[in-house]
Parts: sequence; C-alpha cells; structure tokens
Amino acid sequence: MISMIYAGGAYAVFLLTFLYAIGFTGEIVVPKSINSGDAVPLTEALAVNTVLLATFAIQHSLMARPFFKRWWTQLVPQTIERSTYVLVASAALILLFWQWRPLPHVVWELRSPIASPTLQVVFWLGWGLVLVSTFLISHFELFGLRQAVMAWLDRKPEAPVFRTPMLYKHVRHPIYLGFLLAFWATPVMTVGHLLFAIGTTGYILIGIRLEERDLIALFGEQYRAYMQKVRMLLPLPSSRAPGQTSNQPNSVTAAP
Repeated sequence: MISMIYAGGAYAVFLLTFLYAIGFTGEIVVPKSINSGDAVPLTEALAVNTVLLATFAIQHSLMARPFFKRWWTQLVPQTIERSTYVLVASAALILLFWQWRPLPHVVWELRSPIASPTLQVVFWLGWGLVLVSTFLISHFELFGLRQAVMAWLDRKPEAPVFRTPMLYKHVRHPIYLGFLLAFWATPVMTVGHLLFAIGTTGYILIGIRLEERDLIALFGEQYRAYMQKVRMLLPLPSSRAPGQTSNQPNSVTAAP
C-alpha cells in the first residue's frame, strides 16, 4: 500500500509538471513562462539555461539506462523504481521552469492570419500526440503506477512483448515527435525559446540513439527489422509493411 501511495504521489507530481510544461512553452496561464521574468545579462542567461537543460538531459537519460537501473534497484525497490525516476525527472523540470532566464529578443515573428493560428494548432497537436502515444504503449506503466499495483496484488510483472499499436506502425517515436512539434510551433520565436527548442531537440536525438541501443539489446533482430521498416520521427510512407514495436515504456517523455 505504501508503494501505491508513493507511486500515486509521483504520478500526481508528473501530471502537474506536464500541464505546467504546456503553459511554460506556450505562455499560457502559468506565472512563469519561457519568456517571462526579469532580464539578466546574456552570458548569465545562456549559461544558466544551458546548465538547466543539461541537468534534465543527463538525469533523464542516465536513470533510464539498464546499467543504472541494475545498480539503482539495489537501493530502491523494483516496484517504485519507475515512480522514483518519474519523480526525479519532474523535479529536474520544475527546477528548469523555476530558474529559467528569459531571452525575449525576437528571432522571428509570424502574425499572418494563416501562419499564427496554424502554429497554435500544431502546438496543441504536438502535446496531444505526446499524451495519446503514452496510452498506446502503456501509460500507467510508463509512469510507474502499474508496477505498484502489480506488487500490491502480489503479481509478477509481465515480460515485455513486441507489437505496433497504431501510431507506432508509422513512426518509431511518436512521443518524441509530439515534443518536437510542441517545442518548435510558435508564431513568435524568441532567443530563449529557440535555445530551449534546440537544446531539447539535441537531447531527443541523442536519447533516441541510446534508447534504440537498449531496445536492440532487448529484442535483437526484431527491433532491427522494425528500424528498417518504420521511420524514426517522420511518418513517411514505407515500401514495406511496418514491423512491430515494444510495449515496454520508452525512456522519454516526457516529457516529462
């Protein structure tokens, strides 16, 4: 029961962080957004923001690696390992939101009656794609709730299987694709927002390589064949029928 309470609390923190991330990048409702706050010298803003992005990227990637999990689960029970990962990742994002230095100089601005609303639609589609994609694999396992429930029911976790639920037939990483759409789709791109978009894009590309290395180690030729048949991020048509993908939680996110 304690594990379930802990997992539920970690999930609640994630959910609030996820909602705040939408407001932070879209400058909607939240008290502190990507372009709000007191102006600081350029060098300070660049240095602090780069460190914040790197902190999240290192935490999010390192704790998802199998070698770290093997060590980490010697200290943290397996039933709450994923919830702890989610909680720490959320904390890293909260730190980023809190300490982010604005760089409000405008790089480009699109105010046409077509471009501006179109980008707003793409922004919301991106976040929607992230959320839907998590449910297509296993939303509650991805964020640690299922593991705690299985332990409470005294049931062993199921072995990961290989399948392609809907969007995964057309793109291997729809969660990451959703994040990229959400982070880049803005009618007013400031220096700070551009830094955020470039930093997260770089992390996503590196994270995909690390994640797919782990998936190849887990599923072998099945995943190699899937990589050949389905594109990584762009859902372009393939001449061959798509293969299958894992319902094991991806190491993204999430964003958060």
